[in-house]
Amino acid sequence: MALNPADYAVISQALIAATHEMGAKLVRSAYSTIVREASDASAALLDPNGQAVAQAELMIQQLGSLSATFGPCAEHHPVDTLVEGDFYINNDPYHGGQHLPDVFIFSPVFFEGELVAFGATVAHHIDIGGGAPGLNVNAREIYQEGLIIPPSRYNLDDDWNGGRLERLIATNVRVPDQTIGDMNAQFAGNATGAERVRQLCRKFGPEAVKETMASLIDYSERRMRAAIAAAPDGVYHGEDVIDHDWAGGGPVHVRAAVTIDGDEVAIDFAGTSDQVASNMNSPFASTVAAAFGCVKAALTSADIPYNAGSTRPATVTAPYGSLLNPKPPAPVRARMTATNRVFNAVMKALAQAVPEKVIATGFDTTTGPYLSRRSEAGYKVYHEVIGGGYGASARADGCSGVDGPLGNCSNVPVESLDMDFDFFRVREYSLIQDSGGGGEFRGGLGIRRRYEILADEVQYAQYGDRFRFRPDGLFGGEPGAAASCNIERDGEITELPCKESAWLRAGDVLTVNTGGGGGYGAPDRRSAGRIDDDARQRRTSARPGSGPFR
Repeated sequence: MALNPADYAVISQALIAATHEMGAKLVRSAYSTIVREASDASAALLDPNGQAVAQAELMIQQLGSLSATFGPCAEHHPVDTLVEGDFYINNDPYHGGQHLPDVFIFSPVFFEGELVAFGATVAHHIDIGGGAPGLNVNAREIYQEGLIIPPSRYNLDDDWNGGRLERLIATNVRVPDQTIGDMNAQFAGNATGAERVRQLCRKFGPEAVKETMASLIDYSERRMRAAIAAAPDGVYHGEDVIDHDWAGGGPVHVRAAVTIDGDEVAIDFAGTSDQVASNMNSPFASTVAAAFGCVKAALTSADIPYNAGSTRPATVTAPYGSLLNPKPPAPVRARMTATNRVFNAVMKALAQAVPEKVIATGFDTTTGPYLSRRSEAGYKVYHEVIGGGYGASARADGCSGVDGPLGNCSNVPVESLDMDFDFFRVREYSLIQDSGGGGEFRGGLGIRRRYEILADEVQYAQYGDRFRFRPDGLFGGEPGAAASCNIERDGEITELPCKESAWLRAGDVLTVNTGGGGGYGAPDRRSAGRIDDDARQRRTSARPGSGPFR
């Protein structure tokens, strides 16, 4: 059909707005602090074939692989067999998922009996079962990490709301009210998107809505191809490194070759280290999402909708059996460690092609502390994504104290933690002075979180990185500071490695320090005004007027 340009403008923007409303509904309806406060969740609308049309501005990492997560569901249960109330669910990392805590739910949207769209939500669930509350740092296979939900079709009336799937999940997790509550928030987000799509169908007709979806995807592809074509052709290489394999081995390398050829880009991770025994392997869907996310961020403008069209001009390959495309049943719980290095390696490669558009390496690490305790009332499990410093750019200092580019999570307010958890309290939450790498533009500062433990038998687990290899600067910029973690007990301080579990007791003080971002450009080119402002704001220990920031 011939689509009216004015109708296209209204419908396309309404679809994008609907995904933002879906994300807000999901976050505001959630039970857990990681979703309710940190917004570790995402929402999107898909066309009837499962292609992403519009996405909420939440987590790039979760949304970049929606079609890969949807596809296995539709393969097992074709879309033309779905009826009202059905939904797809999938968290299997070896069938399009990412890691087990990220549960994807896809709800079909029917209008007058016709399938016109899908609402899609994903949330990070703090506990999904497994060998330890929230995080089993000792897992050597995915079965030890939690409950695997294969690509499946269920029905809300038959299988949820007290039905067999809800009971199965609730029985296998430590915090069933919280986990089921967050899944209900996902259903609420999907229902919000479905109603907005049906409103558009009532006003403009289902054919106009579906045609707009296809046109919006094509629009993103055209814009993406134009942005890639504006970059110089060539083959560019980038590399970053993870501290160690967490299983007794040395550094783990992520290597990327980025080929720009006209309006297409190919990213090949040949030469990346083999998969490891510990849980930082990245399922291929996660690798693809991280690589696409970096290309989109560096080469394009923010007004291009991130949908299926954005990914058409790009291809990603990684050797099977490598860190970035592991063989099952390798554990993948800490896959963000590897995907962040994917982002860094691709960004370093693109720095050779478009130096004015990239940023220096940031802390870019999901530092994920878990504190849990079981009492007579049951388990309480705390998890948070603690950010660090962004890398600087050719025009500005890096942001301080924020989650990495792939995560985009918010901080969890101390007041919220005080209300939800009675076995610890936050004694300090601050930026770390001098942690940003020096440069003409300075890297962002890292974060310090200090927790006082208020009860015995508190279990701690964490995963992180950048304890050894600091974030690199660009074009003469200096590296950001490294991360660290320690426990103070009876006046003695014990340093912890980046991946560890421990039992804490009342009176212990746990300190988590994240790293800063790398600087951009030589430090001796930094303006006196910026140096003095850093000193006045206590971002650095330098005195006003004391010379170049180091």
